[in-house]
Amino acid sequence: MIDPMGSCKDPLDEAVALHRRALGLRERHCHADAEAAARQALELFEAHAGPAHPDVANVANLLAAIREDLDDHAQAETLRRKAVAITRALPADNGDLDRLRVQSLRGLGTNLRRQGRHADAEEHLGRALALAQECLGADDVDTGSTENDLGILNKYTGRFEEAEALYRRVLVATQAALGPDHPDVASLCHNLAGLAYARGHFDEAEPWARRSVEIRSRALGADHPDTMADAAQVGAILDAQGRSDEAEPLLRAAMTHFEKVFSPDHYEVAVNAGNLAVLLARRGDTSEAEDLYRRALSIKERVLGADNDEVATLANNLAVLLAEVGRPEEAEGLLTRALPALKAALGPDHPTTQACAANLDHIGQAD
Repeated sequence: MIDPMGSCKDPLDEAVALHRRALGLRERHCHADAEAAARQALELFEAHAGPAHPDVANVANLLAAIREDLDDHAQAETLRRKAVAITRALPADNGDLDRLRVQSLRGLGTNLRRQGRHADAEEHLGRALALAQECLGADDVDTGSTENDLGILNKYTGRFEEAEALYRRVLVATQAALGPDHPDVASLCHNLAGLAYARGHFDEAEPWARRSVEIRSRALGADHPDTMADAAQVGAILDAQGRSDEAEPLLRAAMTHFEKVFSPDHYEVAVNAGNLAVLLARRGDTSEAEDLYRRALSIKERVLGADNDEVATLANNLAVLLAEVGRPEEAEGLLTRALPALKAALGPDHPTTQACAANLDHIGQAD
């Protein structure tokens, strides 16, 4: 390849430069440009290093992350599986290659968890953790990140004690390795807040959530999407405490921010629309609450699929609102579709499944 000055440019050097450029562009949320650079890097690596080279797997993981940022989990899964297949076929390394294997398995497991495929997610995350512990060590950062991802999965599937044990172990290790003000510490504080919220321990959740905002604001800035997600979590917790006047501005600001940074129909918009709907429904603003529930439901159905447990949870919440405003038939229809999805994804004993079943029974008794 010849550059404008007439000198030869090594294609692998160019691929490395494009990969770095894509990483930087993704950090700045320039997703289209990041994807274009990453795809160019992938083509160069495949052509000049070979289709089974570790750098191909590395760029495939980056492309998958970009597609996940844009809610395209299906294409991201294909890329994640490509990375896993490449790293699995390569000889043992006990170094950078083992780390790449762990990262690829972890990326696929997290992708599957986001799609609601919890059993498959647990299989891949479990494999990633076993490999990380064997090859990288119990206190390695990637080992901790994998344990954190397993903690998230445990939280979603109602195994709260297991989730908390993982979060707290990783928090201690991460603070020791990276310091108390690192963004990874903020992520663990965010997760501990979310776990306390899921358990209904709202007063315990608030300090974790506020610490996450403080750390991330200093490290990344107040307008970074991760910081905004932390602030939105504070809003949801405040609402659960009955402090809706404090909560509402945080939730509306986060929703507006994600509409601007991503798109009006992005997953993060749906998350905040759903939380804002809960607040408004509790306040009695049922018309706007219904609109927001339906908007969130539409986005999550498109991103995650109609049978996903997050979609079913939103349907349950909307059904409660509809029943309260005298539309029991619509509510029953939503609950009848939501309950099997929750049973399949979370099991019959999960608190959300049981709440949905109780809501359906209540409507049936009212009839």
